[in-house]
Amino acid sequence: MNVKRTTKRTPKSDVPYDPKNKAATLKYWKGATAHRGVAELRAKRGRPAKPPEERKEQIALRVDKDVLEWYRHQGTGWQTRMNAVLKAFRDAAS
Repeated sequence: MNVKRTTKRTPKSDVPYDPKNKAATLKYWKGATAHRGVAELRAKRGRPAKPPEERKEQIALRVDKDVLEWYRHQGTGWQTRMNAVLKAFRDAAS
């Protein structure tokens, strides 16, 4: 069902000053202070960092197209499985 709008929407601002007016912006934020701990809270977002010895390294690796397609076709976790195969080969070779 198509309904024609009879009036134009005007963008409503939730900002109590004109953000395009530099003087108004500076006046509004003049007395603002940053709360302590904000940087620490931002640093804690996301997954916790692993210790350096457990971190993985991102590399560029050339693999035959058919091999890569086979791994991807296995679904989620294909990169982890590829890593497990490489580890098993390393362990068997040593």
